[in-house]
Amino acid sequence: MPTPYAAGRHFLQIPGPTNVPDRVLRAMDYPTIDHRGPQFAEIGAKCLAGMKTIFKTDSHAVIYPASGTGAWESALVNTLQEGDLVLMVETGHFASLWHKMASRLGLETEFLATDWRRGVDPQQVEDRLRADTENKIKAVCIVHNETSTGSTSRVNEVRLAMNNAGHDALLLADTISSLASIDFRHDEWGVDVTVAGSQKGLMLPPGLSFNAVSEKALAVAKKGGMRRSYWDWEEQITANKDGAFPFTPATNLLYGLVEAIDMLHEEGLDNVFKRHDRHAAATRKAVQAWGLEVLCQEPKDYSSALTAVLLPDGHNADAFRAGVLQNFNMSLGNGLAKLAGKVFRIGHLGDFNDLMLLGTLSGVEMGLSLANIPHQKGGVDAAMNMLKGD
Repeated sequence: MPTPYAAGRHFLQIPGPTNVPDRVLRAMDYPTIDHRGPQFAEIGAKCLAGMKTIFKTDSHAVIYPASGTGAWESALVNTLQEGDLVLMVETGHFASLWHKMASRLGLETEFLATDWRRGVDPQQVEDRLRADTENKIKAVCIVHNETSTGSTSRVNEVRLAMNNAGHDALLLADTISSLASIDFRHDEWGVDVTVAGSQKGLMLPPGLSFNAVSEKALAVAKKGGMRRSYWDWEEQITANKDGAFPFTPATNLLYGLVEAIDMLHEEGLDNVFKRHDRHAAATRKAVQAWGLEVLCQEPKDYSSALTAVLLPDGHNADAFRAGVLQNFNMSLGNGLAKLAGKVFRIGHLGDFNDLMLLGTLSGVEMGLSLANIPHQKGGVDAAMNMLKGD
């Protein structure tokens, strides 16, 4: 039996893929052109130059037709060799997946444990690097915004910790769920490789991944790294000089990327970040008014891209999410790995405004009542009062 039609627009409130704005959809709805011709070269050059402004780098931006996982692999295989020791931090599910990839590629990994309720502790990184008197650690890999937990790591403080330790390791940062949503500064913060994807703050469908590459990282890659072909930076950067790519690019996604970058700059990146900060703060106000618990316990690490909400013992977050979807046509993010069934995640990133947030929080509050989850009323009111300045 076919699923009945649900009137109105579906609320996609997972932490990515995010809602794709109409302007981006219209930009992609255009005939595919010759990716070796002059018209495409202009588009390619705009994308590459535009991504440098989003990463805030004067170095190199590389674009692949791939998910963010591809950008992870590119970062590792260009800069490291089998047997190299890499320091990683277990801030959540996605940090764990990156760790798993590193191990599969033959890297030796040291995984600093956390309780999944905060970001990276810069002092812990500094202490470990100070103990590495033989400089065996070749890279530190961190996740800027851990999508599974709603915790953000202070990348600039991690770099400062590395400098304080006098260590020469590369700094690799995953910004898949933070780029263009939370302030990030590749050059200023001394990041060597930044990893990103198209389907979150960049407001595109999945399918593009990115590396921002420092001159130091590029020099390391030229001398070493693993055997690679598709992921090789040098081949990419050589072709990119003419606005081209060494393979068939995702042409229509690049049309959308040009439009998305224009939209971000029309709003102003600082305004984009303030909007995300504001919506995150309003969401936390709602959660606190409901008497529920924000998963992230360190206020300095609160994410502005999403909020993970811990349900009381005895209540299943997946059953709650299913009820919200069935009754209100809204998708919320699920708990991942050790958080499965314990949390739900509210995405408030990308092309998102006050009324969309209030609609989202209304669906959550009604869903809590339908699921008989203990809570106080008034979460939506608390968020509304914050948004209007009361």
